[in-house]
Amino acid sequence: MLYKDIGIDLGTANVLIYVKGEGIVLNEPSVVMIDTKDNSVLEVGKGAKEMIGKTPRDIKIVRPMKNGVIADFELTEIMIDRFIKKVKASRTFFKPRVLICCPSSVTEVEKNAIVEMAEKTGARKVFLEEEPKMAALGAGIKINKAIGNMVVDIGGGTTDIAVLSLNDIVISESINIAGNKFTEDIIKFIKEKYETLIGEKTAEDIKCNFANCYRASAKKEYKVKGRNLITGLPTTIRITEKDTERALTESINKVVKEIINILDKTPPELSADIVDKGLVLTGGGSLLKGLQNKLKEELSIPVLIAQSPLTCVIEGTKVLLNDVKKLNSIV
Repeated sequence: MLYKDIGIDLGTANVLIYVKGEGIVLNEPSVVMIDTKDNSVLEVGKGAKEMIGKTPRDIKIVRPMKNGVIADFELTEIMIDRFIKKVKASRTFFKPRVLICCPSSVTEVEKNAIVEMAEKTGARKVFLEEEPKMAALGAGIKINKAIGNMVVDIGGGTTDIAVLSLNDIVISESINIAGNKFTEDIIKFIKEKYETLIGEKTAEDIKCNFANCYRASAKKEYKVKGRNLITGLPTTIRITEKDTERALTESINKVVKEIINILDKTPPELSADIVDKGLVLTGGGSLLKGLQNKLKEELSIPVLIAQSPLTCVIEGTKVLLNDVKKLNSIV
């Protein structure tokens, strides 16, 4: 058997797997479908997500990852095991070394649990690294010099904010406001204003294809289908772009406040570098329309979006897995 290194971005919304020498070989939702009669796992990933809102009462759709951490270790282990087996199906490697990315707020207990879980799925050796550092490497940021670099990684469950220098994190914070919270905000707003209940998939579609969090138009409209809460009947409404800005305002302001808090705690010399270089946005949440301009206005520093924000973290594992010396230095 050939030994190959694997990088895993264990995200709240999606799991991505990189295999050294082969590239990104898997990108699937962190979703599990289970039969509640016997608690058996029926499907994981894309197949499970497609069934959201469409299952009979004995079938439940579960997200084992919540707010960037593992909410259900047993289901997460099964999900990762199936993903790895899916990746290995036509390959010849066995018991790989595995590099797993986790939020900067993860505790030592959680780290130990993640290592144990990975070992159960067949890992020969397990390394852990923080997502903001991997996102910076994946975005092509040179973090090896004594220069301040700021990364804001907006994932599904968490937003990780970090200042890096000399190949490590100087200061960081992780908050539970990110893509999933934006989706919830849209559902809540439409429910309260239009007395209409919409599903998660519909809200995600609005978030990705229509929502605007900065200087939104009150004239641009979007047709939305849902269930009227008064009559109980299916209905079609039209929301405005301004509606989405109002829905997202509170959460976006909390992200801005936390970035300002990190900047306030950053050593002055590194702050000076950030004023010149600005911050880099990574993660799927960075693609929210208007966010870049909103942050520019609020922070008064340059704000850049990584070239491939959705894959920055997993691309960071590629950088590290190709540098054996740095990988072996991880404690």
